[in-house]
Amino acid sequence: MPLLVQKNISPVGEFGIWHITESRAYFLDRIDMTESEKEHYKTIKGNLQIEWLASRYLLHKMSGRKIRGRLYKDEYGKPHLEDSKYHISMSHSKDMAAVIASPIICGIDIQLIVPKIERISPKFMNAAEFESLDKNQILHMHLYWGAKECLYKSYGKRKLDFKKHILIEPFTLLDESGTFEGWVIKDDFKQKYHLHFKRYEEYILVYSTQSEDHA
Repeated sequence: MPLLVQKNISPVGEFGIWHITESRAYFLDRIDMTESEKEHYKTIKGNLQIEWLASRYLLHKMSGRKIRGRLYKDEYGKPHLEDSKYHISMSHSKDMAAVIASPIICGIDIQLIVPKIERISPKFMNAAEFESLDKNQILHMHLYWGAKECLYKSYGKRKLDFKKHILIEPFTLLDESGTFEGWVIKDDFKQKYHLHFKRYEEYILVYSTQSEDHA
């Protein structure tokens, strides 16, 4: 079974990573989609269909339920699992899907490490973040991108400027796993988040959990 990783997080919750080796038919046979999911699925192009299916199947497997819980989105598009008090977040990239679930507000992002991140980095990184980059700039940039994706998902209300409203405390990249901190600051909203990352071969995973610190 291609469940690559399933780990508990601190203080409570878990995340999972699925290595996608299956066909569309494999997931379609195992996911009883709602009508709205079926309609959305039809709008997805190419291999993104398999990634989308895999992330939902992974969520179902992690839930431990025999019958799949309905996955629905709120008015802002943030996903929620029916009859669950846990916050959830999902991500997928090429051959990997990732899901996090926790009673604490959380977010997750998994990305294939690619050189083009250098070209798009000015769109999401500010000056202080650029100044913190070390020799492994490609990986470091992916961490900033992944972190901001996590905090965007954690905030859950859209309309965030990645450079202005999502601020990552500059950090030194010493290893292929570690922790750092970030903030979402917009108007009268100010919230700190704990960020964790780990490299899995050609992929980098980042996940966030909301801190109790608001100041």
